[in-house]
Amino acid sequence: MKDYLYIYIFAVMGLISPISANALPDFTQLVEKYGSAVVNISTTSTKTSKNNKRSYREIPGIPEDNPLNDFFRHFFEEQSFEDSRPSTSLGSGFIISKDGYVVTNNHVISDANEIIVRLTDRREFVAKLIGTDKRSDIALLKVEATNLPTVQLGSSKKLKVGEWVLAIGSPFGFEHSVTAGIVSAKGRSLPSDTYVAFIQTDVAINPGNSGGPLFNLKGQVIGVNSQIYSRTGGFMGLSFAIPVDIMKSVVAQLKDKGIVSRGWLGVLIQDVTHQLAESFNMEKPQGALIAKVLSNSPASSAKFKVGDIIIVFDGQHIERSSDLPPIVGTTQVGTTVEAIVIRQKKHVTVFVTIAELPSDNNIELATTQPSNQIANNRRLGISIIDLDDENQNALNIQDSGILVQDIYAGVAQDAGIRKNDIILMLDNITIQNVAHFKNIMMQLSAVTIPILIYRNGAPLFLAVPIPAK
Repeated sequence: MKDYLYIYIFAVMGLISPISANALPDFTQLVEKYGSAVVNISTTSTKTSKNNKRSYREIPGIPEDNPLNDFFRHFFEEQSFEDSRPSTSLGSGFIISKDGYVVTNNHVISDANEIIVRLTDRREFVAKLIGTDKRSDIALLKVEATNLPTVQLGSSKKLKVGEWVLAIGSPFGFEHSVTAGIVSAKGRSLPSDTYVAFIQTDVAINPGNSGGPLFNLKGQVIGVNSQIYSRTGGFMGLSFAIPVDIMKSVVAQLKDKGIVSRGWLGVLIQDVTHQLAESFNMEKPQGALIAKVLSNSPASSAKFKVGDIIIVFDGQHIERSSDLPPIVGTTQVGTTVEAIVIRQKKHVTVFVTIAELPSDNNIELATTQPSNQIANNRRLGISIIDLDDENQNALNIQDSGILVQDIYAGVAQDAGIRKNDIILMLDNITIQNVAHFKNIMMQLSAVTIPILIYRNGAPLFLAVPIPAK
């Protein structure tokens, strides 16, 4: 008992540190062992700009009032010309094989005429571009050399939030700079990168670090540093790395055929919020809510429906909508997988055969013009109007939908419905016209329901609490 008392007293006095200095990570051996496999990448490209005017100075010997001055001035100032100047950029990369394969970011070498790979021993090689993948921002290079130092590839699946990580790169051209931090989050989805679930860290990453490796304490590469969130252009504590498992899949395909094929399901999805979970009678928010099933897609063939909530795909639990695209994208084309969805408050199993992601699967945007049939719904606080055939065809909507012509203070406005939104579904029922909408509203009691709208070319579910009659 006395021993515990002494320990407590010493701890209070500060004589015993709650965290020993030996518990802090030591990156020195990691850097010594694998630092030489990290390379500096510089590129040269030619950018052409068009200038519309050149300055004109009067030619000596010609009087100021001579008409020739007016002619030359007009010629020089109005004549346009193209100005081609070489442009350079810097980035990082790392060697994954002794025979010279190098991984970096696509945006580091994009539009480059020449790519130079520089090692820590000052050797330089002109690299050959094997292939790039814009969707994952991965590029694979090859230099003609043998017995090169290489990194050790790990697995990002085993990575834990709070784990120490280290980056090596060339920020602002300062080669072989080392920075460290922890994993802040996993599975981050960024607006411009649907098929990558990023690793978020607080490792200091700046321009020039792009394409460099992110190591764990075992010395294994678990990510490729790619992006930062910044309002100033410099590091602000939010860095994002491409998981190494995605990188390995992309590199294997680039080596094999020079391009990357991805699985395609053919749905537009969104997150399930607390309000939407309540409207779908779910115990907690989870899964990927299908807002649209694209025509002639695997999802359409498998009979997925708008309003389905995918909670399991190919044996993997879908916690957020951002979990689904990377899983689908890495599924081999032609594979039939099992999905579990919540449909009309029941669990339903759907089997779908994955197809290859089209090169351009954007949805056409369209706008609508109101027709003459107008009705007000005071219960929601909206003015609604039927869509004519022309507008339905323009929006690729088949026999459904009404336009929100105006909106007033009320539950619809509070839920996020806006003027010019198109209401497609009400409480999982497809809306045919204004009369149909009014009929459904008359049967609804005071409950929160899902409403599917169409806005700026994309569908969106909102949860709307219906007030009492």
